Parts: sequence; structure tokens; C-alpha cells
Amino acid sequence: MRLLLIACLALLSACAVREQVDFVEGPAPGAVWQPVLVATMRAPDPSQPIPGAERSTEVTFGRYTVSIPPDREAGSIPRQRNRQSPDPRRHFMLAEAQPLQPAAFTAAVRAQLAEQPPAQREVVIFVHGFNTTFAEGTYRTAQMKHDLQLPGVMTHFSWPSLGEPLAYVHDRDSALFSRDGLIEMIHRVRDAGPQRIVLMAHSMGAHLLMEALRQMALMRDPALDQIGGVVLIAPDIDVSVFRQQARSIARLPQPFLIVVSQRDRALQLSARLTGEPQRLGNLPSSEAVRDLPVTLVDVTAFSSRDGHFTVASSPALIGLLGQLGAVNLALNTAEAANSSLLPAGFRPFRRASEVVLTPDEQPRRLLPFLSSD
Repeated sequence: MRLLLIACLALLSACAVREQVDFVEGPAPGAVWQPVLVATMRAPDPSQPIPGAERSTEVTFGRYTVSIPPDREAGSIPRQRNRQSPDPRRHFMLAEAQPLQPAAFTAAVRAQLAEQPPAQREVVIFVHGFNTTFAEGTYRTAQMKHDLQLPGVMTHFSWPSLGEPLAYVHDRDSALFSRDGLIEMIHRVRDAGPQRIVLMAHSMGAHLLMEALRQMALMRDPALDQIGGVVLIAPDIDVSVFRQQARSIARLPQPFLIVVSQRDRALQLSARLTGEPQRLGNLPSSEAVRDLPVTLVDVTAFSSRDGHFTVASSPALIGLLGQLGAVNLALNTAEAANSSLLPAGFRPFRRASEVVLTPDEQPRRLLPFLSSD
């Protein structure tokens, strides 16, 4: 039984990608340099110029520039393997790692906002998932910004995941340890003056995000009013726990998207380990959350065997979302009623609705569970 548990925990590392931290000396032909502003609860690593895996009681900030290679498939994060020499034409690499004081971080967010079109002066905060190193989370943030063409300023909150496939319990504790840090980052971002803040989290990071929102709601934190959208990608959350979190938050930020897949092997194993039939991220329908104002986006048809980060790693899905302009529309409440991504009759602040995305057709429109009043 113990060996089976260890094997299951090892398989939960579906979002694990081991990257070495290599720095590029200059831009390669065709490479894109993507800046990422980061807040973290990771302690400094004396052996390298980026934070490590140990926990820190203080939030630290930085500016990291990621070199995105031209020779890759959309959704992929190619990296150096074994004794390969790093090549900026083929591998993700860092071009800059600059620590920032808290005030300088806010100033950097404000400066990037000023460079955006007036309609896109918003900030996206991405929270990574289980078994993720600092470099991996930063690379993923840059990749999503580039491939999904996310609007506004892209930032990243990096909590102290150990980056080990057998450290599931350690990572759950580290995620909860980081609630205050995420809230502090939200405050720093709010002080930069965005029109709104969009929160996006993957896997175990979704549990951290919901706990932070719950804490803000219980404290009646005014920064909660600045949050203009939430996206949970393959959330590794017990469904009843999510319902209780939503009840404490009371008024969920809108729109509130939950990206699910029934082929998510990592969440299937997580459910078995916790003795529950499903996790929030692999619900077969919105029935379990039908009374909540959320939209389930089902990407099962695009999922690989594991399918734990399909929305950002499937080239076909990325292409479809780009074709529809779906990411911009789905995150824009004012335009949501006209979006082909959202179901017919969709209205914000109502009950749960479902969207099923398929490779060979427009998104199928499913009638939402709307209240009768």
C-alpha cells in the first residue's frame, strides 16, 4: 500500500518540467524577450541569482526577462536536457534577473500599464501549481502571455513549491503558507492603478488563490473590488471545500472561469488519494456547482493522456482560442454576452454554465443553470 501511494504521488507530477537556469547573453534571431514581474515567498538561493525552494516569511519582488525561442511548437517550453549546450534559438532561457524593492515593483507595474492601450490597462497575476520550480513558473507565465496573447501586464506569484514529485503534502502546506504573500502582491499591484486585476491559477495554486480570496473577503479587504476576473485551470481542490470557500467569499469576482478536463490523470490520482470521486478540475458537468456564478470550460477533447495544463499546452486549443479571440472576450464581462465562447443566454452574476470546446467545430453552447427570478 505504501509503495502504491508513493507511485501515485510520483505520477501527480504531471505539471513537472525540469529546467536548468541558463542565461542568454544576447537576443537570438527570432527569439522574443518577454518581461515577467514576480512576487515570491521563496527564500534566496545562494548558489544562483534566482530564488530557491525554501520558504521565506517575507515577500520579495523582481523583474525577470524570459527569452522565448522561435523554434518550438505553441504551448511547449523546450529546455536544455542532460549535457546539451543551451541554445536561445531552441530553449527557454533567462535574459535578466533583477531584484526589486516593493515600491520599485509597483512602479514597474505602473510603467508597463502606461504602455498598454487604454482598454487593456489591467494586470494578470498567475499562480503556479504543484511540483514547480521558480524558473518553471516564470517560464510558464511568459509562455502563456506570448502564446495566448493575454491582454495587459502579465505578472507571476511564485510560492515555495519544493519542485519534487513526492512532496505533495509539503507543497500543500507551502501553498497555504503563502496566502498572506499573495494578498500583499495583490495590494502592490492595486497600488499601480490598473483598471482591474485578473487572477489566474493552476492546479494546487488554485487552492492557494481561493484561500487568499476567502481571507480577503473575511477581512473585508477593499482590494477585492479590484479583481475583475478569475480563471482556475485544472484546480486541485475538493469540490465541497471549493463550495465552502465560495460561500465565505459570498460574491465571487466575475467572470469566474473553471477550466476542466475528464482526462486529467493527475487530478484523477489526487481524487483517489483523498478518497473523493472528483476534484474541481475534472468535474464532468457543472451540476455540483450549479448554484454558483461560475462557468466551466471543458477542454477534454483537446487533452492528452495527462491533460493537466491543456489550456496553455495544447497547440490546437491555443489556435482555437486565438482564432476566436476567446481569452480576451471570456475575461471581459462587458462583452461576454456576445462571445461565441460563452453559452447562449449567459449572464454574469448568475448560476453555473458550461462550455464544451471541441477541435472540429465552434464551441458547443450549453444552456446554463440560471436562476428562475
